[in-house]
Amino acid sequence: MASLNDIRSTFTDFFVRNGHRHVESSPLVPRNDPTLMFTNSGMVQFKNCFTGVETRDYKRATTAQKCVRAGGKHNDLDNVGYTARHHTFFEMLGNFSFGDYFKDQAIAFAWELLTRDFGLAKDKLTVTVYHTDDEAAAIWKKVAGLPEERIIRIASDDNFWRMGPTGPCGPCTEIFYDHGPSVWGGPPGSAEQDGDRFIEIWNNVFMQNEQFADGRLVPLEMQSIDTGMGLERIGALLQGKHDNYDTDLMRSLIEASAHATNSDPDGKGKTSHRVIADHLRSVSFLIADGVTPSNEGRGYVLRRIMRRAMRHAHMLGAQDPVMHKLVPALVRQMGGAYPELTQAQSLIEETLKLEETRFKTTLDRGLRLLTDELDRLPEGADLPGQVAFKLYDTYGFPLDLTQDVLREKARAVDVQGFDAAMEEQKAKARASWSGAGGTADAKVWFEIAEAHGVTEFLGYELETAEGQINALVRDGAEIGAAEAGTSVQIVVNQSPFYAESGGQVGDQGFIRTETGLAQVTDTRKTAGVFLHVATVTEGTILRGQPAKLEVSHARRSQIRANHSATHLLHEALRRALGDHVAQKGSLNAPDRLRFDFSHATGMSAAELAQVEAEVNGFIRQNSPVETRIMTPDDARALGAQALFGEKYGDEVRVVSMGQLDGSGKGAEGNTYSLELCGGTHVRRTGDIGAFVSLGESASSAGVRRFEALTGQAAVDYLKAQEAKLVEAAAVLKAAPAEIVERLKALVEERKGLQNEVATLRRELAMGGKSGGPDAKEINGIKLIAQVMQGVSGKDLPSLIDEMKARIGSGAVVLIADTGAKPAVAAGVTADLTGRISAVTLAKAAVEALGGKGGGGRPDMAQGGGADIALADAALKAVEAALEA
Repeated sequence: MASLNDIRSTFTDFFVRNGHRHVESSPLVPRNDPTLMFTNSGMVQFKNCFTGVETRDYKRATTAQKCVRAGGKHNDLDNVGYTARHHTFFEMLGNFSFGDYFKDQAIAFAWELLTRDFGLAKDKLTVTVYHTDDEAAAIWKKVAGLPEERIIRIASDDNFWRMGPTGPCGPCTEIFYDHGPSVWGGPPGSAEQDGDRFIEIWNNVFMQNEQFADGRLVPLEMQSIDTGMGLERIGALLQGKHDNYDTDLMRSLIEASAHATNSDPDGKGKTSHRVIADHLRSVSFLIADGVTPSNEGRGYVLRRIMRRAMRHAHMLGAQDPVMHKLVPALVRQMGGAYPELTQAQSLIEETLKLEETRFKTTLDRGLRLLTDELDRLPEGADLPGQVAFKLYDTYGFPLDLTQDVLREKARAVDVQGFDAAMEEQKAKARASWSGAGGTADAKVWFEIAEAHGVTEFLGYELETAEGQINALVRDGAEIGAAEAGTSVQIVVNQSPFYAESGGQVGDQGFIRTETGLAQVTDTRKTAGVFLHVATVTEGTILRGQPAKLEVSHARRSQIRANHSATHLLHEALRRALGDHVAQKGSLNAPDRLRFDFSHATGMSAAELAQVEAEVNGFIRQNSPVETRIMTPDDARALGAQALFGEKYGDEVRVVSMGQLDGSGKGAEGNTYSLELCGGTHVRRTGDIGAFVSLGESASSAGVRRFEALTGQAAVDYLKAQEAKLVEAAAVLKAAPAEIVERLKALVEERKGLQNEVATLRRELAMGGKSGGPDAKEINGIKLIAQVMQGVSGKDLPSLIDEMKARIGSGAVVLIADTGAKPAVAAGVTADLTGRISAVTLAKAAVEALGGKGGGGRPDMAQGGGADIALADAALKAVEAALEA
């Protein structure tokens, strides 16, 4: 019996032999269609190829595409586990032609593969065509020899595919397998078509027309082929099964579930095992593609699927988390075809275990509430919407989970009552927001969030993505269009742009639509909505348009290098200065990083050198930077550092980098830096490049500020410093290595010359070694009062002491002509301080010089004047003070 892995390979190998490029499955988060929550068909990644927007180096392709249908209009969640062929996750096998072959070869390929390579009996196959597609009907007769009664013409849109209200479209031909009269049901188009006798296994879309808004269908210049065949359906058929869950792959997961829960895979818990097997695939692949559980968008759908599976595990009697234990079984089955599953295995297991542990703490209480409420109701009555809303609001039960529980009891929910309770809560939230005292235009962001949901951030993995423009805001009001030259804030449903938060500045880049181009200069966030602050530079940007968003790669790379370096810096500071070090603020910009931390004193040169060397050591280690999703409490218990000023929700991103033993293994206790952080980071520490300290300084009381550069900015800084060193060496006429010794010698030489100059100035001021200034006698007191040239204010006290010593008894007043504001000093020998104070003489001179003040001791006082031109008047004022 061929396994599903064999069938997948047979399909892709067949088309590779026939000139097709085997293209890897695209991620479950669409990269090129913002209108889709998840990739739900094989053609999604080729959408732009069909429209002609994108050209690749091949015209034929084949894929095995992973798909999820569990949200929006493509939602099979409620039926999963209860039917034979509904799944949230499935694989779509497909072959595609972009303007190469068309109907005749597509039909021939399908017939050959099904009847020769897969060995299906020709008489068991029936096909449908669009009722006007005579060409396809004729090809089926020619290629397969099918009689008219097995070529069924369908007039409905079931056999006409459209990409949207306008755009590429065309008729389909579907291939059905007839399980025979023993199974109830009729052929497609009949009254019994919903039975299980005729099962569709393959659909071929002939993309031959373009649909216009006025209803016209115009032939496309490039006619293409888009096909899809569900691996689970064809697998069940080829393995002789009538139920997709009986295939080898699904059966292995069901048995793993039964083993983990110690229950019978085919007993009364059969439906629960099927739910678990299906949902295990969905959640594992979604996590591997970067989706994390949350209360919004894709993360909310992931959480719903998780919790539905976890409830069924609970119903099977599992007392402890079990979902994470099933991941190895899934990886064994599908890791070969999808290596991303193997690479993300530990993350998947950790996420599942965390989510189930948390969910089990509330599940029992929620189910008890539900049981109590049902006991109060009349037999068969619907559950009141208010109760269902309480389960959702208090216990995290989405409505469909409550409906799933009630389904097993043949009960339903008053959905209208649930919706009314939800609207009442929104009204309260609106009123609370309006009265919160925010900015004048804050309300508009809440209204946008309420109407369209919050912005989903794609930037951990992507720097370019497509989004749907939900709103354009100018001057606090929504507008429908923004023309060239208009400053506008653009809101999209999903974005790779990082919104300023946690010290990391917002991204810049471009937003492009079919009609215009906008340059984004900043990205901010409020009420969960990302505000792309932009100026329209070309054409017109319209609300409702799909748009391509492109983050400035170089700028983002610099920012995430600086941000990642702050993690290493934080830990290096703690190790150098002590565990009291905690972040008090940061700035992660493209050109630099700034990190504020708690510490009372300045860092020594040795401490700065130690920190810089340690950070660079872990950069050179080039260890992977890993992110895990945890609860804040679990993260802190693990030793993760919380960031200053951040608010944390139910889940946090825990970023680890650097390995203490250099092994590259992130074993517990081996991680160097472990922090709670929602920013963007490098893939490996080596991507930071280099780290150069610019020094640290005081920021505020008890807080120091460390500034540094990384990457090219660090290299440029070091080159500039080296250039200055070379220039200094040239000036000093010394080799760079000799600069320090040369400077020391020059400094000593300068000190000697300064001392010599000071001595000469003092001698000159004193009138030479043997002489000295003349003294006057006023009121019986000797007075030396003069203006000094070539001395500074700080030289005056020592000169006064020498003059006092020479005259023995008397007073000395000196005015230094400094070329700026004159300095004044006055001295009185000790035997005269009872008669005249030096303070009196200094004040007299200062006031005469246009200054204020002057103070000191009775034997020595100083002050400063304003105008040296008044020096003579100052000297006379001193004499007058003595005469008085």
